[in-house]
Amino acid sequence: MTEHDEARPRAGWPLYEVFVRGKRGLNHVHVGSLHAADDQMALRHARDVYTRRNEGVSIWVVRSAAIVASSPDEKDSFFEPSGDKVYRHPTFYDIPDDVPHM
Repeated sequence: MTEHDEARPRAGWPLYEVFVRGKRGLNHVHVGSLHAADDQMALRHARDVYTRRNEGVSIWVVRSAAIVASSPDEKDSFFEPSGDKVYRHPTFYDIPDDVPHM
């Protein structure tokens, strides 16, 4: 396989979701998707496509098929159980001024 062959997408390559953590960011943020033959190729292509201007310090690639998500149609019933647990809300906690990133 040549470098030119690697640049052409192949039928059947899995879809990957790409997450990048920026230089000033604390969290990885979803930036897009790409197809790749394997995990290492996905990581290399994600670097080339989504961090061309040196904006990232960390990249995650995850096969789309491995992601499990809640349905927006079920948001009320899915998130309702946490509504009665008021102790989970940050209003009950005093956060010291010297604690960063809160």
